[in-house]
Amino acid sequence: MSAVVSVQDLTKQYRYTKRGRGFAGLAGRREVVVDAVAGVSFQVRAGERVAIIGPNGAGKSTTLKMLSGVLEPTGGAASVLGLVPWRERKRLAYRIGVVFGQRSQLWAELPARDSFALLRRIYDQDEAAHRARLSDLVERFALADLLDQPVHRMSLGQRMRCEITASLLHGPELLFLDEPTIGLDVTAKAAIRDFVREHARDHGQTVLLTSHDTRDIELVCERVIVVNQGRIVVDQPVDQLRRRFLARKVVTIQSVGEAICVELPGVVRRPAPAHTTILEVDTAKARVEQVIAAALAQGGIEDITIEDPPMEEVVHEIYAAVR
Repeated sequence: MSAVVSVQDLTKQYRYTKRGRGFAGLAGRREVVVDAVAGVSFQVRAGERVAIIGPNGAGKSTTLKMLSGVLEPTGGAASVLGLVPWRERKRLAYRIGVVFGQRSQLWAELPARDSFALLRRIYDQDEAAHRARLSDLVERFALADLLDQPVHRMSLGQRMRCEITASLLHGPELLFLDEPTIGLDVTAKAAIRDFVREHARDHGQTVLLTSHDTRDIELVCERVIVVNQGRIVVDQPVDQLRRRFLARKVVTIQSVGEAICVELPGVVRRPAPAHTTILEVDTAKARVEQVIAAALAQGGIEDITIEDPPMEEVVHEIYAAVR
């Protein structure tokens, strides 16, 4: 597949003057240069769902803003859908959807329906195509009861569902999501994750997402780019990240007895309620098959599940490795 996003040595610097006390008590000034993005290079193929993650200030949002044309870089090059974002921003806007978690593209005093109608005009969309796409999005996102409600009266979760709908009404090929679930409750987060994943899969849409929520990464994306201090330190598929940073498995055993005792090198028991035994297995020291065999030998086993550690632990290990 061809690359829809291509980035080479992209940089963004901010300069400011820092005031201080100079020699002999005289006021002094000096220019400070901060590298928000320090020479990142990557490509995203059509249909990929990619997460950009990293600590606060790592350069994630700045990168998305440059790729969507909001910011002009200090150096380097980028192509998005064959266009240079900061030079061809208007042309690009017709082909991408953008959602910044803390920035609204809806009119607060207007009902959502009116905002959607205005966006049809802005993007010069055919009325029949707009109506069909809106109907599909309203149904899939359960928005029927919200269409005639002013945006400022909506909960944050309701507004974010409308924000994502607005970003998709013109049929974009590429969707940029910057912290789309920030501040939402568990139910609202699940609804947005499920929708983005399914919509991208059904329409072959490319998604580039930033988030601090590990479940966004785990449930929506197939690939993770880890940024630290403006530089890419890891770029791998999610399953490879797990194998690279956590050579561990989590074995959960449901039993008739209160607990199952497995004493093998590399096996650590985690806290768990009665009749549940959770074992963390270092696969470099013990095979999962050995652990299961030792558990079954004790009898009274009702169920066994084998899982990778949660993505949150993977991200923690990544951050620890790149400090």
